[in-house]
Parts: sequence; C-alpha cells; structure tokens
Amino acid sequence: MKRIIIIVIIVFGIVAVQAQMDNPLKQGMPNTVTLTSGEVVYDLAGEWEAVYENPSYGTRKDIVKIKQEGNKFVGYCVIGNEMARKGTETIKGELEKDGFKSVVRDYFDYRYLPSTGEIGAKCNKVVVKTRDETGAMALILTLTRK
Repeated sequence: MKRIIIIVIIVFGIVAVQAQMDNPLKQGMPNTVTLTSGEVVYDLAGEWEAVYENPSYGTRKDIVKIKQEGNKFVGYCVIGNEMARKGTETIKGELEKDGFKSVVRDYFDYRYLPSTGEIGAKCNKVVVKTRDETGAMALILTLTRK
C-alpha cells in the first residue's frame, strides 16, 4: 500500500511540474508584467489581505500593500499587529519567470529571514513560509489579492 501511495505522489508531482512547464507566463496574461528584457513575471503590486500564522502568537490579520518595480517588490503593513507593525516592511523579494527568485520576511525586530514562497490561483494567492534561526517554523504568511 505504501508503494502505491508513493508512486501516486511521485506521478502527481511530475504531472504538476510538467503542467507548469507547459503553461509558462506569457505577455498579456492577467496579473503579470513584462520586464524590459522581455521576461514575463507575476505582478504582485496592490493590496492584499494578509493572514500571519505563528506557532507562539497565533493568527493575526492585516492588509499588505505591495509595491513592485520590475521584478523586485516590497510589501508594507497597512494596519499593523503584534507580528508586523503599521507602515513597516513585512516582505520583500525578487521574482523570476516561474515565481520567486528570492523572498525574505521581516521577523520581529526587523530581522529578515530567508523564506520560501508559492504563487498560486493565477497570482491571486501567495503563501510564504519562514523558519527561524533554529530551523523551526516561525511564520506562515498567506496573502490573498483584494
């Protein structure tokens, strides 16, 4: 039974990767921007509903306003909470053709930690996961386009 489950997971993973490769971003697609190089990347600019999940502090909501220039972006907290103060940077990074080239999250006291992120739902949802210096899950930030 375990072998069947593993095979199904592997096949599903290959199919998902192949689907992304067969459907690259193209100029004119919704929520994309074409760089001067001709490369097409996601357009994250705008306001996003934000949900911060932290194992120690629970769940907090906010609004994040993202500004983007080319393939670089910075997101600022609009309301603020215990995990991200109003007006401060909460996320920043760089995009490439399939998603994030790099993404970092402000983790209390303006310490940026490397994170991993996924862009989904035609760039209407972003999930960024951040681990602390020990490797423990510190924060999951889910952004939903307003």
